[in-house]
Amino acid sequence: MGFLDSVKKVFGLGREELPYRKDWTVEEQEYPRPPPAAPPPPMQAAPRITSRRVIEAPVLGNGATEPESAGNGAVKIKAQPSRSGLECTFLVNRPIFAGHSWAFSGAEAASGWPLAEELFALGDEIVSLVFHDTTLTVKSRNKRPDDWLALARRVGDVIRRKIESGGPLVSERALAAMPSEEEIKKQIQEVIEKEINPGVASHEGRVTLLGVKGNTVSIHMGGGCQGCSSAAYTLKMGIEGSFRRAVPFLGLVLDETDHAAGVNPYFR
Repeated sequence: MGFLDSVKKVFGLGREELPYRKDWTVEEQEYPRPPPAAPPPPMQAAPRITSRRVIEAPVLGNGATEPESAGNGAVKIKAQPSRSGLECTFLVNRPIFAGHSWAFSGAEAASGWPLAEELFALGDEIVSLVFHDTTLTVKSRNKRPDDWLALARRVGDVIRRKIESGGPLVSERALAAMPSEEEIKKQIQEVIEKEINPGVASHEGRVTLLGVKGNTVSIHMGGGCQGCSSAAYTLKMGIEGSFRRAVPFLGLVLDETDHAAGVNPYFR
């Protein structure tokens, strides 16, 4: 034994080598293994649809899509309540007042108009009516959008019955006295230039006539009128009133202005 080995033995630094055991190797250790996962269930084929059931929608609908033309002669009607619930517009695949429009403020104004007279006869629920080409707008009192179903069916029944009867829907006298589009355009333009625009010029506003279709007038409110907080009041009480005094057979006055894009609102 050498000197170095003697020192290791005295101080306990030496260690007897353990014999090599093959069963200590990692490769041959036996560890528990988890059981194999169960195979996934076979994919189920989607059931085949062998037939479809078509549900006939009632008169009252949710969409504002205009009814398609009825090739088989059936009268198609779709109703669209407004968000406030005060009005409901009926779209018909037949002309109500072809190419023209007319507003009725009450039962007395409907005298001589067959369809309007029957609608007002439904009761005090109906406050006013508007005929516009193939649409009819009914205004009622104290209605919510969900409350229209019963009244809409009754209105739809009257419209369908009057159309299928083949009789007139509008006043023949009013239709015969209706001025031409050119006459209406000329008179409305004159009112705009001489009466309307001088009045709204005080807050840098202006009104432009966009066009006339039948007896329906479309306008645009620009300058200070675009986005003005009083635009609706100005249209209803000022502009429309001036137009109707000049053209007694005037129909609807449509404001085609994008008031949300107004950059010069006028508040008073």
